[in-house]
Amino acid sequence: MSNISRNDPFSMEIVPDLFHGLFRPMRATSGVEGQAASIRIDVTENEAGFTVRAEMPGVDRNDIDVKIDGNLVSIAAKVERGSELKEGERVVRRERYAGSVSRAFTLAAEIDDEKASAQYKDGVLTLALPKRAASASKRLEIN
Repeated sequence: MSNISRNDPFSMEIVPDLFHGLFRPMRATSGVEGQAASIRIDVTENEAGFTVRAEMPGVDRNDIDVKIDGNLVSIAAKVERGSELKEGERVVRRERYAGSVSRAFTLAAEIDDEKASAQYKDGVLTLALPKRAASASKRLEIN
């Protein structure tokens, strides 16, 4: 038995497949020439706050910028690779990324930016982000 299927030549169903990946940003994985590196993070939470660990190997601590705005955390860094070629050498393959990387994410609660702290050791940036104390609700009297 054969199956009969209906073909609509004016259907727009195939259009997304034609442009699949065309408008996607060019930053996915590190280690591939021509693509930007990404900052990989782990976020843990307890009652007091959040702990963020971000892998940033080869980055100088002075080139890292962390910003906190309410519950939005932004991490940016500049990765520089010096020219290590000696006379008579040529590059056969280059996979290490050089340039700027950034990452922004929101957390479930507002952060107390006055008490937040950051530490960078062995290529891992650790952020201690305490939650902002909830303010007492105030009842407004209606006149």
